[in-house]
Amino acid sequence: MTGQICTFVLAATLAATTSPLAATGNANNEEPTRVTTSAKSAVTDIKAPVAEKRPHSYTRHGITIEDPYDWLYDKSYPLVDDEEVLDHLKAENAYFEAHMAAQEGLTEALFKEMRARIKEDDSTVPQKDGDYIYWSEFEEGAQYRKHWRKPVGGGDPQLLIDENELAEGLEYFRLGAASISQNGRFLAFSTDTNGSERYTARIKDLETGELLPDVLENLRGGLTWVKGDTALVYGPATEEWRTLEAKLHVIGTPVSEDVTLYKEEDQSFGVGTGLTAQEDWLIIATGDNETSEVRLVPAADPTAPAILVKARQKGVEYSVDIRDGELWVLTNDEHINFRLAKAKLETPGEWQTVIAGSDDFYLTDFELFKDFFVTEGRLNGLDQIQLRQYADPARVTPITFPEPSYTAGLSNNPEYDMKKLRLAYQSMVTPSTVYDYDVATGALETLKTQEIPSGYDPSLYVSERLTIAARDGTMVPVSILMRKDRAEILAKQGIEGPGPLHLYAYGAYGYAVPPGFSTSRLSLVDRGFAYAIAHIRGGDDLGRRWYLQGKLFERMNTFNDFVDAGRGLIAKGYTGEGMVTASGGSAGGELMGAIINQDPAQYGAIVAHVPFVDVLNTMLNEKLPLTPGEWQEWGNPITDKAAFAYLLAYSPYDQVVAKDYPPMLVTAGLNDPRVTYWEPAKWVAKLRELKTDDNLLLLKTNMGAGHGGQSGRWNSLKETAEEFAFILWQMGMAPKE
Repeated sequence: MTGQICTFVLAATLAATTSPLAATGNANNEEPTRVTTSAKSAVTDIKAPVAEKRPHSYTRHGITIEDPYDWLYDKSYPLVDDEEVLDHLKAENAYFEAHMAAQEGLTEALFKEMRARIKEDDSTVPQKDGDYIYWSEFEEGAQYRKHWRKPVGGGDPQLLIDENELAEGLEYFRLGAASISQNGRFLAFSTDTNGSERYTARIKDLETGELLPDVLENLRGGLTWVKGDTALVYGPATEEWRTLEAKLHVIGTPVSEDVTLYKEEDQSFGVGTGLTAQEDWLIIATGDNETSEVRLVPAADPTAPAILVKARQKGVEYSVDIRDGELWVLTNDEHINFRLAKAKLETPGEWQTVIAGSDDFYLTDFELFKDFFVTEGRLNGLDQIQLRQYADPARVTPITFPEPSYTAGLSNNPEYDMKKLRLAYQSMVTPSTVYDYDVATGALETLKTQEIPSGYDPSLYVSERLTIAARDGTMVPVSILMRKDRAEILAKQGIEGPGPLHLYAYGAYGYAVPPGFSTSRLSLVDRGFAYAIAHIRGGDDLGRRWYLQGKLFERMNTFNDFVDAGRGLIAKGYTGEGMVTASGGSAGGELMGAIINQDPAQYGAIVAHVPFVDVLNTMLNEKLPLTPGEWQEWGNPITDKAAFAYLLAYSPYDQVVAKDYPPMLVTAGLNDPRVTYWEPAKWVAKLRELKTDDNLLLLKTNMGAGHGGQSGRWNSLKETAEEFAFILWQMGMAPKE
């Protein structure tokens, strides 16, 4: 439950993505020339870039840290214009390209294979919202979507947004928030054109097709229509990329006259806005990773005095909605797995329990509709969708699914008066499926199943869910996908005994990695890999306590769980020593750094995407965009000596030592505001200095993108193909020349 500060999708019919952190080396500081006959190192005449070591140290809590690669952090960030820094990153990219050139054929074959599994001219299932039916679609060959609508009563389709047109000539493009006014006339949308996640918003008059002159720059978060569709509420980003205000822009007025509805003084908090179920109240929510606070103002009069629901209390999270003047509250104030409560608007802080917290059922969300409401959560780690009646909330009508392991939830349900609920479902074996659930009859109607043009036979695959004991005795769930004829596939490649296994996890912020479907994953599985997801602590897969057991001073549980899951899979015969490959991104990249420091021999190849590996330095730098808001997740080493020592003990960058490490592919984004580019750059530099092996270490920095890598569905897919080509190559499974 990453934030009870909800991201409210107000026009769910439009796609919105905004969705969610001292040793010795070679005396001459040069990478030795390596000569090898291993299939893992086909290029032997190209020297790896060597980052210069420049004296730099700092002392905190009586401990002095040497950091000779600090210069890779351009102090003018977010502007990166230091030529020496840029030259080093370009040299790393050239080194990456030179080595991967030997696998160009494999990369291209994987890309074509993955692309063939994607229906190019695909579209979403249309959904009614008010007087219109909305959908989006890809045209064959297109990188981006087009968004459409047409009148419910009939008429020609109307093109709302052509992302391809907006992305024309740009290296990077992403559509952020997109919100239709309640009267259907205006479309507010925001775009990011460099990966920095600082969005620019425009307003389109859908009657004339023209863009209004209003321009809102440097935004984060959503766009909320209020005041009879004459004004927008938005969240500007500060210089440090923090959203501390909710501002009101009246269409046609200068931005300089925009009114601040709420300003947050705590730099660790972030502000977000949305509308209630009946769209009559504006919700202004603020909070960090463990505490929240909500205010309410009438949507028709957003400058009216705000109603404070309940003053913030450290460790208490809550989110709200309103139905017929009655306040509904989801909160963890009395139970770690949350309860659902109600209150009168006149006394909004007096919460009366509707659904009590449960040790077994983890209540993650609720949604109010006219005649019923829905609660969502997890039971034994599996998603649950429950219909409930206002007159008798304790009586539950569960929506059930046939498979023992799956992921499911409410999908696009934009109207308050819904007779059929739109649901999304998938498993590691079952492709993404869209259902309509008839509330009156309980019938489940399949509207669309993900089409795989090149063919897919689910009977060829098997999915398992097992538990493996971590070193402290905690049983960690693991979901596994593999071919039923895996042994035969491996035998054809001359691989005897246990085959390779790819292990993935995230393990932070309470995000549970769902056991869902992936077409690209099949490119490993069809070559004999088992693919496993470790549901480690730090996520909230097994409830809120599961998350808390992987944060702050229990963070090491996350890394231990992953290492022990891999060791357990080896012991059970799913794979062997040195045959586990692993990947993770962002905080999952931190995980990659920690596990190779702890148990490098287990892994045959590692891919770390935008890895959060310079943890201690980042948490000490309160000028960085996310740092103040992250102290609740990782600890504050500025003021807390114990937190400093704990972070130092596991920070992947600080814990690199002289020993053998597995082959690694590391990625970064120059414009990434979440994990700054210098974290992976410094980490790779230190690994190059200290590692004692001949294994390949590559760093690829996207010079025109951010946290999510390249934009566009094909560009993104190409990067996945590169990742898999690297893994197959390093595991000796690349086709022979």
